[in-house]
Amino acid sequence: MTDIAIQLEGVSLDYPKHKSGGGLLREVLTGRFRKTRDEAAWHRAVNNLDLTVNCGEVVGIMGPNGSGKSTLLRVIGGIYAPDEGTVRTRGRITLLAGVGTGFNRDLTGRENIMLTGSIFGFGHKEMTEMSPSIIDFSGIENFIDEPLRTYSSGMRARLGFSIVSHMEPNILLLDEVMSVGDHDFRKRSRARIEEMVRGDATVVIVSHSVNLMRELCDRVYYLEGGQFKTDGDKESTIKQYQSDKEGD
Repeated sequence: MTDIAIQLEGVSLDYPKHKSGGGLLREVLTGRFRKTRDEAAWHRAVNNLDLTVNCGEVVGIMGPNGSGKSTLLRVIGGIYAPDEGTVRTRGRITLLAGVGTGFNRDLTGRENIMLTGSIFGFGHKEMTEMSPSIIDFSGIENFIDEPLRTYSSGMRARLGFSIVSHMEPNILLLDEVMSVGDHDFRKRSRARIEEMVRGDATVVIVSHSVNLMRELCDRVYYLEGGQFKTDGDKESTIKQYQSDKEGD
């Protein structure tokens, strides 16, 4: 249907427990894991997930560390190929994970704006026109021509969010980036997400922030062991998360 932005059907993804580095990354990206008969050697990061997100919805994913939240975002974003199931998305997708993912530490903030734009397929002219607004929103005008290695993690996060949010993606995937920065920037970031949603953008957020999930999301799911443990109801999911956190 044309109003569906994201659809996952029976999606699963396995990681080999004792493999890491470039070899693992290549196999995850291509979906060409060499399965062995020893199932104990594999970890199922995402397990038979079904999810439908309509255009303009904001969906939150909560859960303990290692539950598969970040992996799920990367599957939706097309970075990881699932071992089983199908993933369908509609429109331009932008994933912002961590702080300054994909940035070059030796380039200035301004140069990283241009670099990030080129990675996402924007031309030099487009990024030049967007740059003043990106810089203004990030609030780091005084440092924009300094190398990124001199930035704090909060400054890198603010620049990263400012760049991707100005690209007007149809689908925005945010992985633990909304808790970084000062109060004013977090407030503006939430307002920016709300503005994008009003423009029919679809947002999926991974976060441990109960307030963020309650205020921004239409639905929130609790993910544990690669499976959804709640049906998307915000309050029941938050209650589950808080209960499990208190039990740690």
